[in-house]
Amino acid sequence: MRRREFIVGFGTLVVVSARLVSAQQSDRPVIGILSFGTPTSYDLEAYREGLKEAGYVEGQNLAIEYRFANDDPFRLSELASDLVRSRVRVIVAVASGLAVRAAKDATNAIPVVFGYGNITGVISLAEALYGKQLGIMHELLPHAIHFGVLANPNSTLRELIVKDTQTAASALGLTVEILDAGSDDDIDALFKRLGEEKQVQAMLITNDPFFIGRRERLAALAARYALPSIYPFREMAEAGGLLSYGPSLASRDRQAALYVARILKGESPADLPVVQVNKFELVINQKVAKALGLSFPNSMQLLADEVIE
Repeated sequence: MRRREFIVGFGTLVVVSARLVSAQQSDRPVIGILSFGTPTSYDLEAYREGLKEAGYVEGQNLAIEYRFANDDPFRLSELASDLVRSRVRVIVAVASGLAVRAAKDATNAIPVVFGYGNITGVISLAEALYGKQLGIMHELLPHAIHFGVLANPNSTLRELIVKDTQTAASALGLTVEILDAGSDDDIDALFKRLGEEKQVQAMLITNDPFFIGRRERLAALAARYALPSIYPFREMAEAGGLLSYGPSLASRDRQAALYVARILKGESPADLPVVQVNKFELVINQKVAKALGLSFPNSMQLLADEVIE
């Protein structure tokens, strides 16, 4: 596999095969969006804003075909093939390595653009991110040494997540317990068990699309069982999570949209560089902290990109 096809970073990547899509022109090109989640899992507004910035407005000079797998990985191949049959010019795979793989398997002629995050083929960005997240939680909870890490057992990246979180925790003198949950029932049962055992002192929620789509549920359970948790994206803190630290989804999605626009205007995907999102956000939720009897240090409040009152 070529290096530019392998890299999966906290940014945008154009995945191409040896044969590129023909640069057919149309007054109203059609792009496809392939999502592992549901129509409400992700806010696609940043994609639309990025396209508009480049001169493409949905419903005017651009059409978008949406395909949502509703968290069912077995539907992705069918949906990707359907987009290929629809003769879209570009496929945007949203937030899931499974969606990227399905799109790549469905076509070697249509460019696939995605913004996705966990590991790169060259260096692990996740290890550094998890270390930062654990460090933030340790600053908030200096006496906490045993952290739970919520992971999706159905994810192809689970083993990498285990390795990276353990390495990051060891560097900080902490211990982590990998907590698998791949369904709503699993999540409910897990939090109930943690609330009864009271061994895990705080939680790190990994950036799996399954969890992003259940941000309100996770925040509500963390509050019910008084389990301080850090989340990977701003949207999860806004949904009631205690705090979040991670890349800006809006920045990532806007960059992906700009890539789509460049391809629609005739640029060769093979010539487009890999872009890493360099905007990371710290968002703290004061309301949730007060409910948990916690106070954010002044230093953390000063560094926060947003404080939710």
